[in-house]
Amino acid sequence: MRVRTPALMLLLPLALGGCFERTQPSLDQSVRPVLATKVRAAQDSAPRHYPGVVKPRREADLGFRAGGRILAREVDVGARVSQGQVIARLDDGDIALGVRAAEADLASAEANAAMTATEAARSRTLAAGGWASAAIDDQRQAAARSAAQRAESARAALKLARNKLDHTVLRAPADGVVTAVLADRGTVVAEGAPVLRLAESGTLEVEVQLPETALADAGATAAQVALWARPEAPLNATLRELAAAATPGLRTYAARFTLEAPPPWLAIGMSATLMLRAPVPDGLASLPTAALADRGQGPIVWIIAGDTVAARPVKIVALRQDRALVTGVAPGETIVALGGHKLDPAARIRVASLGE
Repeated sequence: MRVRTPALMLLLPLALGGCFERTQPSLDQSVRPVLATKVRAAQDSAPRHYPGVVKPRREADLGFRAGGRILAREVDVGARVSQGQVIARLDDGDIALGVRAAEADLASAEANAAMTATEAARSRTLAAGGWASAAIDDQRQAAARSAAQRAESARAALKLARNKLDHTVLRAPADGVVTAVLADRGTVVAEGAPVLRLAESGTLEVEVQLPETALADAGATAAQVALWARPEAPLNATLRELAAAATPGLRTYAARFTLEAPPPWLAIGMSATLMLRAPVPDGLASLPTAALADRGQGPIVWIIAGDTVAARPVKIVALRQDRALVTGVAPGETIVALGGHKLDPAARIRVASLGE
């Protein structure tokens, strides 16, 4: 019994194994209903939005070309002015006295020049007849030339004084609108100090701050501007200026977009939103995000051919709320729109519904 017991224990698993039926793995060959859809060509990409402000193309701070006390200011903020219109005046009392002094200096210099010229002519005649030495004649000729130069200098000084008197009147350099008053009546200002800010009439622009990621497409994409006052009517815009260096604090780049055909109600300082649409690459297709599947080797879609499916790898370009922009499939192809993660290449399918 001691010898037979181990042998019986070895035969026991074989005997028990014959009592059970061994299960073999089998592939479910049933036909599976699927929801299908047609691949569509991508019409447009979602715009990127950037806040901006409506500004004039040219805006300058105006100041007197002479110093003094402001006597009068003829315009207020928002006033529209025309080229050459008087917009401010300085007290010109002291400058007028300077003009009178320059006129007196000129009169004295011209009288002296006339006298020395007469003496030089007389000396030339005496020297030619031998009645005066050449040295004395040279001195008188030099004195006449010096007096003539002093008279010329006095004329220039008088012209400068008169120009300074004219500069006590500040005139608009171009048609435009006053956007700021920087100094009021009674203020003593230095020469060149800003008094008013004038925005020239003409083309209006939108100034925005663009991040680094938007620089490449700023000028190559279609741009539109939506005004916060009337967002339902966007305006086409064109990039005119892009800063070469980033703003130190924000690390963004200032850009100006010119508005095409701005409406008459558009005003400087209005808030706006710039919309940049990237161009759609060739071969870009749009399909539902639910149609994408992943078997561990990247995104795929199931192409329907009759009652079978075939996996095709795709490249995702962008994801939207419920659709994906991909390359690798052609518009018009029929794909599985829902349930692709449960399929395999050997599966047989039946199109239960064809969606858009």
